[in-house]
Amino acid sequence: MNRRNGEKFINNLISTFKEKLKYIPKKVKIISVLIIVFMVICCVVFIYIKENQKQKYVIYEGDNLNESKYPGYKGLLDELIEKHPNWTFTLFYTKLDWEEVINNEGHKDNTQYPTNLIPDSSDYPEDWKCEVDRDRTFDNGTWLCASNKAIKYQMDPRNILNDENIFQFAELRYVDDAQTKEGIYEITEGSFLEGSSISEALIQAGKNANLDPYFIASRLIQEQGRKGTVLSRGYEYNNTIVYNPFNIYAKGNSQEEIIQNAAQYAYGQGWDSLEKALIGGVEFLKEGYINVGQNTLYLQKFDVVNQDKSLYTHQYMQNLLAPQSEASNMKDIYEISGTVNEALNFVVPLYENMPEQISEK
Repeated sequence: MNRRNGEKFINNLISTFKEKLKYIPKKVKIISVLIIVFMVICCVVFIYIKENQKQKYVIYEGDNLNESKYPGYKGLLDELIEKHPNWTFTLFYTKLDWEEVINNEGHKDNTQYPTNLIPDSSDYPEDWKCEVDRDRTFDNGTWLCASNKAIKYQMDPRNILNDENIFQFAELRYVDDAQTKEGIYEITEGSFLEGSSISEALIQAGKNANLDPYFIASRLIQEQGRKGTVLSRGYEYNNTIVYNPFNIYAKGNSQEEIIQNAAQYAYGQGWDSLEKALIGGVEFLKEGYINVGQNTLYLQKFDVVNQDKSLYTHQYMQNLLAPQSEASNMKDIYEISGTVNEALNFVVPLYENMPEQISEK
């Protein structure tokens, strides 16, 4: 059918429709119009609800935060801005109900690997142990299942909006002049990462991946300790010495199972040198976490980002206290290098139906 014939066909169709329309009773026409209007309204409402449920990010400007809906945030944010004028804050509207988040992060029956663990230590309150598996140990035998009370305390953003803990919210991106080789060298001195060449490599890896090299160093020390472990010093698997300094896929209920799982992954990636494992590990973090919106220590521990269409499952570690510990290391590096007041950005999660009272220890 050529263009002229096509136009003729459409015109005939319209004429036929108009002719038939004349014979439709007026009452039927009105009802039809009302039905169409109703359907349009339903579609608009549905679209509005869906859009309103979407997570969003908004730069905090001092007067664009609803204090009645999100109590306790504003004063803490303003205090930090007064101390650090170059800092910026991004409000992350998770659109998630606070209690629902805690219930999903909490212990579930018949779970082989609890989502959150705390050290088996008298340093923590007795009610930080979950009720179901109160004295059952996990991982390498020195960890316990965390209670909802412990999770609330560690997850409540208002317990983090202070100089001591704020780096849990630091956006893990490379910032010119904020991260230096000297800073890396200071924090890694006396560790398995010590050395000028490794400091340079970490800075370069961060720059290449647009990832904070201080975070990379902090994550490595958090995972391996200052002296390192068999996974950072080299472990024989299938007649090959492999390295996995980021402890990727290092999970299990015994030390042997943990190491075997991590070594198997490293072997599959071809990480037969520490350098390869560092480069591959950084790329893993970028592709697996940063690129799906988990771009802070907090969000890597607590998967409340819906960018990958799933929640609470994609979490880097089980250690409930890891973000706090890593944030402390990062803060130390920034202070040592004299760059703590550079133009850093912090992503602050907001939850729905937050209680006015800040979660207590």
